[in-house]
Amino acid sequence: MTKLSLRHPLPIVLACVVAVAAGCSNGKAKDKGKEPAEADTAVPVEVQPLRTAAMVAVYSGTAPIEAHEEAEVVAKVGGEVRQLFVEEGDVVKAGQVMARLDGDRLRLEVAQTEANLRKLERDYKRQLELSQKGLVAQGTAENAKFDLDALRASYDRARLELGYTEIRAPIDGVVSARHIKVGNTIAPNDPTFRVTNLDPLVAYVHIPEKEFRKLAPKQTAEVVVDALGGDRFTGVISRISPTVDPKTGTFRARVEVQDPTGRLKPGMFARVNIVYERRKEALQLPRTAILDADGQQSVYVVADGKAEQKPVQTGLANNGWIEITGGLAGSEQVVVVGQGGLKTGTVVKVVDTTAPAAAPPAQAKAK
Repeated sequence: MTKLSLRHPLPIVLACVVAVAAGCSNGKAKDKGKEPAEADTAVPVEVQPLRTAAMVAVYSGTAPIEAHEEAEVVAKVGGEVRQLFVEEGDVVKAGQVMARLDGDRLRLEVAQTEANLRKLERDYKRQLELSQKGLVAQGTAENAKFDLDALRASYDRARLELGYTEIRAPIDGVVSARHIKVGNTIAPNDPTFRVTNLDPLVAYVHIPEKEFRKLAPKQTAEVVVDALGGDRFTGVISRISPTVDPKTGTFRARVEVQDPTGRLKPGMFARVNIVYERRKEALQLPRTAILDADGQQSVYVVADGKAEQKPVQTGLANNGWIEITGGLAGSEQVVVVGQGGLKTGTVVKVVDTTAPAAAPPAQAKAK
């Protein structure tokens, strides 16, 4: 049998040890190289917890501000304008005299008609007495009665026309226009004044028929007027049209606007926000968190560093927030930015938006 001779065993052993050590070292390096690679694949997202707060549902529309009542006052008789008692901007009450016309001719007519009336009354009385005694025919007294009635009508008309020489306010309000001056000669039906009732002012909002069931009288509204720097006024729905306009597919809601300051003017354009539903406590998320695919709404939540898609049910929406009525418990961290490319199981990295931005590196000074 041939014997093997191991004259130099130590170098061989050392070589094996070095080889094994090198293999172990390479394995560890490969394992360490995997960790930053996995970290690089994490999708950065921003999350936000749900909030609980009061919430209102609002329908917004636009409409011009209009007067509650407005009356164009025209002359009922002709004549020369003798006196003016009001100017534009004056507050008037219904029945108040605003101007007076020359009534000399009508006063004479009234006086003459009144004198003739007294004479006919005496004549009729005498004819009636004679008729009762059989001294005159029955028809004589009847004719006298007919003449008397006709003259009484003429007298009443003359007095009425004399009263029309005083031009009176037909409604309470403010004189918004004056069309006559002292010395003008006007004819019947000529415009003289315009009186506007500014309390309350109104806005007629045309609302799509699909919103019909949401609105009702006595609902409150916020009226925003850009011409006054975006000032806000309180309004309330006083009346809703019972029919829909077939041409526009809308119905009309009358909103009465309260303005104790007197700054609102008819003709100003307003944005009308009608509150049709309220929640004292509503679970809410920003609208940006909601995904909508084929009519199914969902959100992504973050748990244990991974994204999970959850279907949700929503309710009211207002000012960039939407009510969550089902699908979430309320304690979840919901992705609000970066959810577009996620799917369930995606590793995510939550970005802390509250952390201060890192200071830029200092620039080296030129030597």
